[in-house]
Formats: sequence, C-alpha cells, structure tokens
Amino acid sequence: MSNESSLPGTSRTRSRRTLVLLLLVMSAPFVASYALYFSKIRPDSSVNYGELLKVKTLSGNGLNLSDDTIFRIRDLRGKWALISVDSGACDEYCRKKLYYMRQARLVQNAERDRIERVWLVDDPETPAVGAGDEFEGVWRIRATDGGMLEQFPADVTPHDHIYVVDPIGNLMMRFPRNPDPALMAKDIKRLLKVSQLEHALGTDMKH
Repeated sequence: MSNESSLPGTSRTRSRRTLVLLLLVMSAPFVASYALYFSKIRPDSSVNYGELLKVKTLSGNGLNLSDDTIFRIRDLRGKWALISVDSGACDEYCRKKLYYMRQARLVQNAERDRIERVWLVDDPETPAVGAGDEFEGVWRIRATDGGMLEQFPADVTPHDHIYVVDPIGNLMMRFPRNPDPALMAKDIKRLLKVSQLEHALGTDMKH
C-alpha cells in the first residue's frame, strides 16, 4: 500500500525533470551562441566592436504606424533586430542610423532575411512619408507609451545608439554614436554565424 501511495509523487517528480530537460534543450542553442561570442572561442580572433550589454528580455508595446496595430517585441521572434530610438522628425543623424542599419543588413547577402530593422519613435512627431519610402522595410513604431523606451540603456541618450536584439527578444548589444558601418556589419555577421547552432540542432523558434 505504501508503494502505491508513492507512485503519484514519483510521477510528478519525473514530469518536472522532463520539463526542465526540455527547457534546457530548447535554450541550449542560444546559450551556446552567446558562449561562443562572449568567450575567446570564436569563429575568428576578432574582438567585438559593439558594446555587450547585460542580456535582458524586452517587454512592452507600441503602435505600428504602418497599419495602426499593436506592436510587441515578440512580433520579431525568430529574427535578429537592429533598433534605432529617435524622433519622428528624424534629423540627419537619425537618417544616418537608418542608412547604416539598412546597409548592415544588405551586406549579409543570403542571411539578410534573418534581420529586421525597427525605428522606435519616442515623441508625437509622425515620420515623413519620404523617410518610410527611402528605408523600405523598417518597422516604424510609436513607442511613447507602453514601457518599451525605458529598457534601452544609454550614457547620454538612446538616440546615440543602434541596438541589437536577439531572436528570442533579448537586448544584448549596442553600437556607439557614429559607428563604423563595416565593423558593425562584421559583428552582425558573426552573430548570425554562431546562431546557426539553433538551426543545426533543429530547435530554432518560429513566429
């Protein structure tokens, strides 16, 4: 009788262990990617150009100005994202950032479809139609409400930086003001390369 009464508890323990194992297997590709990138065991001997940030999952929401729908970071799930935070008026430096983001994506050639570009508008200004046409494919998100903007660290202002978010929605890197576009593209290429581990293990997450 005592053996029978212990079976449900044993079953629950076994189920918990199975769940933990599954979570570890699902997260392994991203952990391995970061281990390769952050350690000295890298695909090449270069040091990263972008500043590595404390990895944190982004939350909050904004308004997609293209179709007036709610935008959440999970809408980009499965893709790397380059993010610019700036005014809807978009001055010369804002446009330069968008241009660098476009070029950094284009030079990845066949891998470019794994990258999204996002412009978080941090004021009531509406981006000019011309800016949208010139940088086709950029997500234009009004983020004045919804708690997204506070999550982008900056020494002076988030306007200075281009940020990198990984395929599961973690903010993990930022590039400096007036970045070197070639070095920026090289960092992104390296990230794409090491994150191929997801595909190799068949555990990449689709959205």
